[in-house]
Amino acid sequence: MSELNINKDVCELDLLSLGAIIHRIDPGVIPFRRAHSASIHVSGGEYNVAAGLSDCFRLNTGIATAMVNYGIGELVQNQVRSMGVKPYYKWFEHDGVRGPNIATVYSDRGYGVRAPVVFYNRSNEAGSMLKPGDFDWRDIFDRGVRWFHSGGIFAALSETTSEVIIEGMQAAKKAGAVVSFDLNYRGKLWAPIGGLEKAQEVLRKIVSHVDVLIGNEEDLQTGLGIPGPEVESKSKFDTATFFEMIGKVTEQFPDIKMVATTLREVESSNRHQWGAVLWYNGDQFVSPRCQLDVMDRIGGGDGFATGLIYGLISGRETEKALRLGWAHGALLTSFPGDVTMARLPEVEAFAKGGSARVQR
Repeated sequence: MSELNINKDVCELDLLSLGAIIHRIDPGVIPFRRAHSASIHVSGGEYNVAAGLSDCFRLNTGIATAMVNYGIGELVQNQVRSMGVKPYYKWFEHDGVRGPNIATVYSDRGYGVRAPVVFYNRSNEAGSMLKPGDFDWRDIFDRGVRWFHSGGIFAALSETTSEVIIEGMQAAKKAGAVVSFDLNYRGKLWAPIGGLEKAQEVLRKIVSHVDVLIGNEEDLQTGLGIPGPEVESKSKFDTATFFEMIGKVTEQFPDIKMVATTLREVESSNRHQWGAVLWYNGDQFVSPRCQLDVMDRIGGGDGFATGLIYGLISGRETEKALRLGWAHGALLTSFPGDVTMARLPEVEAFAKGGSARVQR
C-alpha cells in the first residue's frame, strides 16, 4: 500500500479547507428557554481545522467558503482574519430580509446529567448555494497546497455542495496534495435532501477520492453503509471493534491510506473519558486514555483532526502525530467556543504526558 506523500516543496498554503462557516449562539449552561444573554462563536468543521493549524500550530492555511455582505458576514470575516486564515470567498449579497445568510447554530453546553442541546437555522444559507465553478482551483493549487480538507456537514447542505467537494478533491489530487475528509454524519442535515440513502450515495462518492478519513464507528457504519461487528462492544475504548471496521472500509475503498477517530465515553456533560485511534497502511496506533473535565465539547473532534494533521505535515512519527491530535482535541474542550485557544508547547507537553499543574 502507498504512503502519504506530503509535498515538501515551497507552498503558499500548508492546508486549504473547503466548507461553510457558521456562527454559534451559546448561552453557556443556561437552557435557551431561560437565557437572557449568549456568546457568539464563529465556527464550522472545516474552518476550525484551518484556524487551529494557523493560530496554534503556526501553519499557513486558507478557507474556501461562502461569504455574505452584511453585518454577520463582517463578524465572521474579522474572526477569520484574527485567526490568520487566508480567505477564498464566494460573495453573496443579503437582500435585507431573507438572506442569503450565514447559518446559525444554537447550542447550550448542558451541565452534569443534563445533556447539551443543539439545533439549527440553516434556512437560505449561502454555504448551501456553493456549486462547481465557484472557486478557481487551478489558481489556488498552482501556488502550492500540501493538504486539502473538507467534511460531511458541508456535503449535507445541498445537492451541489458535495459536487464542489469532489471538484476540489480532484484538483487537489492533480496538484499532489493530500486529501482528508471528516465524515461527520448528521441525520438532521441529510433529511431534507434525501435522508440516509442519499447520504450514503454521496459520501461513498466523496470517500473514493480520500487519502485520510476521519470518522467514528457510527460514521463509518451509517454514513458509508458498512455493516459493523457482529458483537456489540461493551466500551467505546474497545479498539478491536474500530479496527475491525477499518478492514471493511479499506476493502471497499482501497485508496484510503489512513483512518482515525476519537474515542469518547460520556459520563456526564462535564466529564468524559477521552482517547483516539489510528490505522495507517495496516499498522494500528492507540493513544493514551485520559479524563476530561469539559467546559465546551463542541469542536473537540475538529481539534483532534487539527493536531493529527499538524503532526503529519510536520513530519512527526505516526504515533506522535496521533498523540498531538489526542492532546489538542482534549485541550480544546477546556476552552469556550469551537476554535482553539491552545498553544503548541501546551499541546506538546500534554501529548508527552504533562499535567495541569500551575505553570510558573
